[in-house]
Amino acid sequence: MATLNFALKNNTGSNNAYAYVTGLAIDQNNALFLLRSDGRSGYYPSRPSGILSNLEVDCGIYLGASGSTTNITIPHLAGARLWFVRDNKLTFYLNPTPTGAALVEPSVSNTSDPNYNLNWAFCEFTWNSAQLYANLSYVDFVSLPIAMTLTSASGGTQTVRGLPSNGLDLVCNGLRDQNNRDHAGWDQLIVQRNGVNLRALSPNLGRVMNNSLFNNYYENYVNDVWNYYDNNTNNMLTINTQAAAGDITAKCSSGVMYTSVQGISYGKPSTADIFSNSSGPFAASGNGTRDAVTARLAAAFNRSTLLLNKNQPNGESVSRYYNTVPTNHYSRICHSVSLDARGYAFPFDDVSPNGGIDQSGSVYDGNPSLLTVTVGGN
Repeated sequence: MATLNFALKNNTGSNNAYAYVTGLAIDQNNALFLLRSDGRSGYYPSRPSGILSNLEVDCGIYLGASGSTTNITIPHLAGARLWFVRDNKLTFYLNPTPTGAALVEPSVSNTSDPNYNLNWAFCEFTWNSAQLYANLSYVDFVSLPIAMTLTSASGGTQTVRGLPSNGLDLVCNGLRDQNNRDHAGWDQLIVQRNGVNLRALSPNLGRVMNNSLFNNYYENYVNDVWNYYDNNTNNMLTINTQAAAGDITAKCSSGVMYTSVQGISYGKPSTADIFSNSSGPFAASGNGTRDAVTARLAAAFNRSTLLLNKNQPNGESVSRYYNTVPTNHYSRICHSVSLDARGYAFPFDDVSPNGGIDQSGSVYDGNPSLLTVTVGGN
């Protein structure tokens, strides 16, 4: 069975830190997989007898004293996560399914979850026969800083530097400052424990915790976009799918954005739709062309560039992201604090112009030899 080495560096300042690896084992018919605490052996949970059943084995990989590096070995995995926790261990559960077991992951939006008050974070990866792809994710929240360096078999490296060691405090300071400016509720994204910043939630998860947060935040902007691209104006939106469908044009009429592809149109998205990128007109459809258009529209709304640029995303410049009111200030702040301005801060943050600057904080290689992941800041 093919395996790949990860080197996990503990820069948390704590001698009590752990890692976990979860995913679907590609070479085992996509069976649920967790790496055991030895960092080498796989655990394939069987169907539990009831919901919220405990894991049968210890899957917490001790990271050693702060400053030390722990090596682990993984098989081909899809939809995988590498989790880190400081000063404690995480709790995972199993639920029964018709064919086996489903993993109940730690949650930052469920106050009764045993992990809610712990200091933890994750990055994401998939390793298959074609490549290793890994990325930093702030889509749900910001907490422990994570950085990655991917080394290829040829010796080349790619690095995502992530947040500095005080990155969470800087993000929280930015959210408070923005709330002092517009009073939109950005400070309500900050979660503290004993007066200390524990994490900063994304606007989407902030709304999960408080569904009145940011109500109508984007609605005027959405109306302005619809008016700008109205059939009675000379403005036409061009969306490059960056796929076989190529350029697709769009105009608005009677509250609907109609595209040049029959059957693909959009009603006005709500603030919730824009922050989640997965509801209302932005819900996944399974139609590759529509979903490509959706991703680019959702990215442009989060970055507030639709009134600045009629060509999405190929006419874009990073310098124009987040400069229009309203915008996704959580995403703006995450990028401004990150040491190389990269990392997923909303679900379609990987959308960029052809040849443009990566925003998503990803690394990938078809012939990887080692992924070094540092937790706690470079």
